[in-house]
Amino acid sequence: MSHTIATALSLVEFAPVIRRWIAGTSAQANAKIVVATARQVTKSRDPVEIIRSFREDPGKVKLFQAELLSLSEQLEDSILKSIQEERVRTLMTVLAGRKSMRGDIMVLAAALGLIFCLSALIFYKGTLPGEAVGIISTIAGIFGSCLKDAYGFEFGSSRGSRDKDDRTTAVLMGREP
Repeated sequence: MSHTIATALSLVEFAPVIRRWIAGTSAQANAKIVVATARQVTKSRDPVEIIRSFREDPGKVKLFQAELLSLSEQLEDSILKSIQEERVRTLMTVLAGRKSMRGDIMVLAAALGLIFCLSALIFYKGTLPGEAVGIISTIAGIFGSCLKDAYGFEFGSSRGSRDKDDRTTAVLMGREP
């Protein structure tokens, strides 16, 4: 993990939405924007000093959040662009006659993780302390969310998304949509 991404993730406690922006192929670029915004608000370059400044001055946290809100459209667009680029890459791989195994492995791992968590909850329900049940349930939820995201990526989230994918395929194959 790069220093910039680590610094951006350390700022999540002040603006939880940052976690969403620091993912995928746009993570590094988005992290730079988040860190630059924090530096501008606190007038400090040192990550420890930035965090200290936010903890001591709630006004700076509000200003930081306001700045991020004004940048949110730009950051969300970079995430959507990243997803679309990955879809095109996957499509190009398939059109070239190669099989893309990465997605299959990801879905299989998420499904196995979910099954493992649910099995642990079922088989050990009488012996697990409440804290362990809570942790395992949270992990199961994360695996379920991964499966939901993979399904949305693969099949699109709406009819409009499917139509857009069909148009993209037609353009890439040299046909008019």
